[in-house]
Amino acid sequence: MNGILLQLFQDTLVVLVAPILLGWVNQCRAWLQNRSGAGVLQPYRVLIKLFHKDAVLANNASPLFRSTPYILFSSMWLAAALVPVIATDLPLSPAVDVIALVGIFAVARAFISLAAMDIGTSFGSLGARREMLVGFLAEPALLMVFFTASVISHSTSLVTIVETLAHKQFMLYPSLAFAAVAFVMVLLAENARVPVDNPSTHLELTMIHEAMILEYSARHLALIEWAGAIKLLAYITIGIALFVPWGIAEAGDWGALPLALVALFLKLMAAGAGLALLETLSAKLRIFRVPEFLGTAFLLAVLAMLVHYLLGV
Repeated sequence: MNGILLQLFQDTLVVLVAPILLGWVNQCRAWLQNRSGAGVLQPYRVLIKLFHKDAVLANNASPLFRSTPYILFSSMWLAAALVPVIATDLPLSPAVDVIALVGIFAVARAFISLAAMDIGTSFGSLGARREMLVGFLAEPALLMVFFTASVISHSTSLVTIVETLAHKQFMLYPSLAFAAVAFVMVLLAENARVPVDNPSTHLELTMIHEAMILEYSARHLALIEWAGAIKLLAYITIGIALFVPWGIAEAGDWGALPLALVALFLKLMAAGAGLALLETLSAKLRIFRVPEFLGTAFLLAVLAMLVHYLLGV
């Protein structure tokens, strides 16, 4: 019973914290650019405003277009709920396989791309093609990062990876260092962040994610924006689980949960500030340079696995 309650608590936590994390990233970017910013609660204000509006749908919108926001939100919520955010002994822990996580992200990408092409607008089709290009290049790099951690822990279970790496002696592992850099590059691409995409622009020559959701409004747009925040949280928590798992409560150690919550929020604050710093220091890449960016991420991930096999570290 305690495990079920803890699982429900984590599921609620990831949904509620995701907009705050997005607001924190935006606020840090504003500070770094000498602006006051709208505050960390601005994403909540946007969601509330959108939920109070009436949805406008195209006459030729199919059921796929209408159901995609709900599928996207459910998929991202499931992915974030599976990651061991505060503890490793949750009821859904046996289902946390890194390959399954990649599959969940791929399903969400397929639905949003199909929905973008459903109305038949030029922007939607353009964004869908670019999104599938990014996914085609990012998923192999993400899998190689996961495989590096899996080889070290001898398991594809994220829970086992966390428990194995958390108990290893603290030292710099070159293989994990290369994998971490590759993972950050994939995180930027998969979450439509600079330098791959800019979530705050609607310039038709560069936008990817925004081009796919131009036809959505009201509650549908709110669910998509919320799902995007949850996806960012999911990727950051996956990075925490892979590379800085210290502080996550072990199986049966209920007394460590308060410390795990404090450690989680400190890590999220540090990750959000680091993401804002990267975006401030980086420039938006041209779209034809994105394959080079993600190709570099894949090579770094492959190099991480080779270093582990050759040097054992």
